Amino acid sequence: MATVSRGLPARPHLDIPKREARALLAGWRENRPDALERARARHPRLASTSPAAFKLADAQLVIAREYGFSSWPELKRRIESNPAAVAIQRAIHADDRPAALGLLRAHPDLLHVPLWSGNWGPPMSHAANLGRLELVQAIADLGARDHQHAFDRAVLQGRIECARWLFAQGARLEPGIIMGACETLNVEGFRFLLELGAPLTDERGDRLAPLRLVVETYGRKPAGKHAILAMLEARGYELPDSPIAALHRGDLPRLREHLRGDPGLLARRFPLPEIYPPELGCGERGRSGMHWTPVDGGTLLHLAVDFREHEITAWLLEAGADVNARAACDAEGFGGHTPLFHTVVNGPGDDDAVARRLLAHRASPGIRADLRKFLDWRAEPRWHVARDVTALDWARTFPDRGWVNAAALQLLETLPTPTSGGTSASAPED
Repeated sequence: MATVSRGLPARPHLDIPKREARALLAGWRENRPDALERARARHPRLASTSPAAFKLADAQLVIAREYGFSSWPELKRRIESNPAAVAIQRAIHADDRPAALGLLRAHPDLLHVPLWSGNWGPPMSHAANLGRLELVQAIADLGARDHQHAFDRAVLQGRIECARWLFAQGARLEPGIIMGACETLNVEGFRFLLELGAPLTDERGDRLAPLRLVVETYGRKPAGKHAILAMLEARGYELPDSPIAALHRGDLPRLREHLRGDPGLLARRFPLPEIYPPELGCGERGRSGMHWTPVDGGTLLHLAVDFREHEITAWLLEAGADVNARAACDAEGFGGHTPLFHTVVNGPGDDDAVARRLLAHRASPGIRADLRKFLDWRAEPRWHVARDVTALDWARTFPDRGWVNAAALQLLETLPTPTSGGTSASAPED
């Protein structure tokens, strides 16, 4: 399913979401699958796919929710009040309580309107994201009512002092509250919720959902991931005894044991169902996990680099892992990239240490591959296809620059232009 999330530009204009709503309505009437999926994802009361069942007001609601607002009037109010909303946001980030409160008194209609995104929420929730407890309390005194959302965000960000106060004000431990800390791999928030007795399920009561999200999340905080997995296992969750599970846990001694039992382990290519096992609740539809450079068909070295398991990466290289091993190719020929590709397109980060380590072990920057990545978080979900690209090309052409490691990209740009590198990689085994 296309899970579209949009962000308002610095100077939003209502004409843009109006146009987007009309386009969505047209897509529904044409029975386009992407339009149907988006509408159902954000408008769950829809029971029919007939053209008459979906009107412009419904399309406007979907668009508003894609921007993170609860309704079209709320989105409209936020756009029309943009200068004040931006000023309040800046004051909260600066922890300037007099300025923030003065602006909110002058614009009380913004007290319950998301300032930046639906995730960060209205002013009180926005302050809770940042751990601004005195501001949270002061905004509550102005009449803010978003205690539950503020609590959720404080936990997700590990702002425990704020979370304790909000809990004391009546925030509840609803099913699904644990999922935010799983998404961000925030150990403090996760532990805090366990201490309070929060349910270990998503909002639908799925017990495997927290485990699945810890394994699949876009978060790249290995220490947090290892700690949360240990806490889940202590509460009866089970991970398979596999090399991949050892990688997820950061269990280097167990990985060494697996290698002793399987000398060919370092050359194995792992498909998605092994990386994200269905028995952990992971999906089986081919797009499991949240990553940027594809991980399907990668070796342990590809995966260790992608998951930022630096100690395991170093061990794999010393143990003889092929730094130029190609990932397996799918039926359409996409794949064949080396671990170096994962150093430059791997989510937020600005560190070239892993790229330097691979290059020191003779990683070839000239190896080329055909890659594609489904950009399901974009306003217009689509496949990004890059053919015959090096790691440098992959980084330069990736559509979302926020996911490109600028330091690693700059490092590759300083290297001599390779004349050829396509034949130096190891071909994947059948």
